[in-house]
Amino acid sequence: MASFPAVPPADAYSAPSVDQQGRSAVSWGAILAGAAATAALSLILLVLGTGLGLTSLSPYGGSSASAMALGFSAIVWVMVTQALASGMGGYLAGRLRTRWLSVHSDEVYFRDTAHGFLAWAIASLVTAALLTSAIGSIVGGAVKAGATVAGGAATSAVAAAATGDKAEGNGPTAYFIDSMFRRPQAATGAIPMASTAAVPTAEVTRILMQAGIDKPLAAEDQRYLGQLVAERTGLAQDDAEKRVSDTVAAMQAKARELEAAARDAAEKARKAGIGATLWLFVSLLLGAFSASLAATWGGRERDA
Repeated sequence: MASFPAVPPADAYSAPSVDQQGRSAVSWGAILAGAAATAALSLILLVLGTGLGLTSLSPYGGSSASAMALGFSAIVWVMVTQALASGMGGYLAGRLRTRWLSVHSDEVYFRDTAHGFLAWAIASLVTAALLTSAIGSIVGGAVKAGATVAGGAATSAVAAAATGDKAEGNGPTAYFIDSMFRRPQAATGAIPMASTAAVPTAEVTRILMQAGIDKPLAAEDQRYLGQLVAERTGLAQDDAEKRVSDTVAAMQAKARELEAAARDAAEKARKAGIGATLWLFVSLLLGAFSASLAATWGGRERDA
C-alpha cells in the first residue's frame, strides 16, 4: 500500500509573516519619518553651531578665538551634529517600522540596520539640497561675516583704501606715481622751475604696468618718464630718471610681496579645503553608523 507523509504537529506551523502575505519588507513611512527628523535636527544644530561660533569672534584684537580653535570646534560640532541627528532619525525609523512576524532574528537585525541607513541617506540628500539654497545663503553670510571680523575691520579698510577706484586714478599704483612726481623742497622753498601742469596719471600708469613685477622699464619709457618728472619737479634729467627707476623698483617689490601673500593665502585655503572635505567625509560615515545602530535599538524596543 502507498504510504502518505506524516502530518507535522500543529506547533510546527508559525503565524504568517508580512513577507509571506506579499508585503514589502521596507517600512517607507518609518524611513521617511526618521529622515525628516534627521534633517530637521541637523538644521537646528547647524544654526545653533553657527550662532555659537559667531559669539567667539570679535572685531577687537585679542578678543577672538584663534583660527585653530575655531576649526577644531567646527569639526567637533559637525561630528556631534551628525551623531545626534542621525541617531535620532535612525531610532525613529527602527521604532516606527512595521513589526515582522516569524522572521529570523538575524534578518530583523539586517532590516533594522537597513532602515536606519536609508533614513540617513534620504536625510543627507535633503540636507544637501537645502544647503545649496536657503540654508547655504544663511550659513554663507554668517561665515563671510565671521571672516571679516576675524580678519579685522582695520585690515579691510586699509585694503579698500589701497585698491581704490582705478577709474579715477586711485588704483594701487597711485601712491608710487604721487611719490615719483613729488616736488623736492629746497632750502628757500619749492624749486621755481617746476611745472604746474597736471600729471598724466593714466598714461604713466600704463607705462609702469609694462614693467610687470620683474622687468625693467624700456629705455625710451625711462627717458620719457624722466622728462615728465624733471618738468614737474625741477630735478635734473639724471636725477629724475633715477627717481623713476627707484619708484619702479619699489612698486615691483610691493607687487612681489602681494603676490607672495596671495599665494600663501591660496595654499592655506587649499589645505583648509582638503581638511574640511576629509572631516566631512568622516562625519558622514559617523552619521551612517549612528543611524544604523540606533535603528537596531529602536527596532528591538518596538518588538519588545
